[in-house]
Amino acid sequence: MSKNAKQKEDLTFEESLKRLEEIVEILEAGNTPLEESIKLYEEGMALAKSCMTRLSEAKLKLKKIQKNAAGTLEETDIEN
Repeated sequence: MSKNAKQKEDLTFEESLKRLEEIVEILEAGNTPLEESIKLYEEGMALAKSCMTRLSEAKLKLKKIQKNAAGTLEETDIEN
């Protein structure tokens, strides 16, 4: 694994999202040379994939507490 890839893995979800927003702004400005745009696009896609993976993992961990028919609390998985 490259040093750059390892650094991206160390980013928090919030840091990844912020960097992704920065990349979008840079690309939308349209002032970046083609080669740099491609590198930024690839970085953005990797960050987006990482964020989606983290969101999916977080969703699996979430639980919803609700009362059952007997009036006691129970944990259930959150539905889609």
